[in-house]
Amino acid sequence: MLVIQDIAPHRYDRTYSLTPAGPSDIALCYREDSVLLRRQGDDYALPRFGELDLPADGARHLFAMDEVGCYLAPAPEETPAGCEYVTIQGLRQVHPTEVAFAAITGSQLAHWYRDRSYCGRCGTPMEPSTTERAMVCPHCGLTEYPKICPAVIVAVTDGDRLVLTRYAGRRYRGDALIAGFMEIGETPEDTVRREVMEEVGLRVKNIRYYKSQPWSFSDTLLLGFYCELDGDDAITIDRSELREGFWQHRNQIAPRDGDVSLTSEMIERFRLGEKP
Repeated sequence: MLVIQDIAPHRYDRTYSLTPAGPSDIALCYREDSVLLRRQGDDYALPRFGELDLPADGARHLFAMDEVGCYLAPAPEETPAGCEYVTIQGLRQVHPTEVAFAAITGSQLAHWYRDRSYCGRCGTPMEPSTTERAMVCPHCGLTEYPKICPAVIVAVTDGDRLVLTRYAGRRYRGDALIAGFMEIGETPEDTVRREVMEEVGLRVKNIRYYKSQPWSFSDTLLLGFYCELDGDDAITIDRSELREGFWQHRNQIAPRDGDVSLTSEMIERFRLGEKP
């Protein structure tokens, strides 16, 4: 099962560059909550400046894919022939994976640049650093780096049972795991214990790290953990976060096909009886 950052043999290069864009470079154009992609049958491709007949002047280098520069560029006034806007959430179903990964990673940086236009300390317009991925205030020297919020994804198990949840007040309505952001002064393991107790009222033990995932949909670095029930199995959910929380036997869990999230991979591994 592929998660969104699994793009091998393609190569993602985050090296900071001030090199101007050219006609063969990729133009990442965002409009509200959508990104412009070129349709190729059931798949998508990243459009090039030359294909879009789009001026490259002022485009901002974000990263490279397979040694081709990917630049943040203004969206064209009219949608070019053969292209369409895909919503940011819709990128979870976009193929091939390297296109989805580039588009969602670019959106995280696009939002960060938009939100760092002015200094949060003195209000002066910020300027891009000449040496690294940062915005710098020319007046007071405040330096801002891209926002990355660490969070945990937690699979709570009890033998052949797994705690599944369903979010309250979110567009995603499917089964999920327990999740939450780390707070100042917390270790990831502390966050696991706190979030499980807050969301479903359970104590856990044998906390084991599984793997991580950059999740640009929410500016997050996800840290996946498996752990085991410690004591009473009665679930008490936090209604402000969840609309449901329940134990599910592995034989009753539906296969998680076609999703690119760490959550789905962790649920699927449990369903198949694979040890983390």
